[in-house]
Amino acid sequence: MFRAIVEPPEPMRGLEIPAEIVAALEGGKRPPVTVTINAHSWKTRVAIMRGRHLIGLSHANRTAAGVEIGEVIDVEIDLDTTPRVAVVPADLTKALDDDLIAKVTFAGLTENQRREYVRGIEAAKKPETRARRIEKLVAMLRDNAKSRRSTP
Repeated sequence: MFRAIVEPPEPMRGLEIPAEIVAALEGGKRPPVTVTINAHSWKTRVAIMRGRHLIGLSHANRTAAGVEIGEVIDVEIDLDTTPRVAVVPADLTKALDDDLIAKVTFAGLTENQRREYVRGIEAAKKPETRARRIEKLVAMLRDNAKSRRSTP
């Protein structure tokens, strides 16, 4: 645990983490972490900006933790060793099940790529937008697989 000042968000501020705390985590320069403030926790990654180790503190997380800009707070930070895997939603799973080429191509992506595609689909506000994004992803995966097969 360490104490930090809640800094205003301009351009990427939040909470500065002392370098010795980051080193003690033994997770590298930008480790994935779980941050807890006033019993509110979230997962993030340590950022480095202008030589400072920082954790972004969004308005939503400030509100949930009950803290204000300028306040000095206690921060608990732990190395997050849980694998970050994409949870594929049912509608995407069905679309992939209906297209074996797209399904195999999707399975061959890195975990980060799968998470990004899932995040884009889940960010859709309207059902028709979500359906369009799924169709577009399946078509792209199919086309990418075909183009790789035709390359000598």
